[in-house]
Amino acid sequence: MDRFDALQAFVRVVEAGSFTRAAQTLHTSKTTVTQLVQQLEARLRVKLLHRTTRQVQVTADGAAYYERVARLLADLEDADTSLSSASAQPRGRLRADVPSPLACMVLVPALPAFHARYPEIQLDLGVSDRMVDLIGDNVDCVLRGGELTNPSLVARRVGDLQLGIYAAPSYLERAGMPSHPRELMDTHHRIVGFTRAGSGKVAHVALRRGNERLAVQGRYIVAVDDGNACLAAGLVGMGVLWLPRYMAEAHAARGELVSLFDDWHIDPMPLYVAFAPNRHVSARLRVFIDWVAELMAVHAPLVGRPPRTPARTALAARRRGA
Repeated sequence: MDRFDALQAFVRVVEAGSFTRAAQTLHTSKTTVTQLVQQLEARLRVKLLHRTTRQVQVTADGAAYYERVARLLADLEDADTSLSSASAQPRGRLRADVPSPLACMVLVPALPAFHARYPEIQLDLGVSDRMVDLIGDNVDCVLRGGELTNPSLVARRVGDLQLGIYAAPSYLERAGMPSHPRELMDTHHRIVGFTRAGSGKVAHVALRRGNERLAVQGRYIVAVDDGNACLAAGLVGMGVLWLPRYMAEAHAARGELVSLFDDWHIDPMPLYVAFAPNRHVSARLRVFIDWVAELMAVHAPLVGRPPRTPARTALAARRRGA
């Protein structure tokens, strides 16, 4: 038995919650992973995992052993990356999950620059608005908008998304131009509903103007759980929609969307990079988070901070020696 391979297999099974998923992330067979864990248990003379046909559960001894082994493997990776050549050039596989509009409009177009800076990082980018199990799905980090509902996650706020309310000209010709947000709750107006992953509930929008406060829900013909689909439905006139301004600006400039209620204010949506507390923050994860923060400083700057131009971002990178 290769002891290192056995420890790595055990840790990955605990994190993935199954032998099959662990084998996939290790690029080996389920049989090999099973044998490695069995050999480890035989050597320790301790049962580390409860196995059923449906799931794998860690035993009390296994949970304690996992915490120590996970730290040991993290320390080993730190030792590797502490070498000058390794620390200067982070390498390895990084798994991140990001919202689809942000991926398509901001992150993916900037990937050539990221790859040029860190050519040894292999990026597995999950593009979705779904709830991600950081441990079970073996994801290093997620980028998500809105307040985090899981207090156990470690998170860094990297941006604030400015929101706006829009409608297509075809919708306004049919339903009329609303003069007050309250009209969106009238029977003849419709919204494009956006359902948040995990809750199944259609999100509302909270607006304020001076001392006025209003929460708008509205009626919908169609509700979606993906940002790109929400924008597409708004563009074809399915209803009024609220979404981050970076998604709508180009369409508004071309006259495909009309901005509504510009004298009303919507609180910006915080944008976080989050990872599990027991997830080792490797050099590649650190530089990825810093890179995302750089992009958001241009596209979605934190409230109270001026937006950074690409030139200012490049200058800051040079000053850090990136």
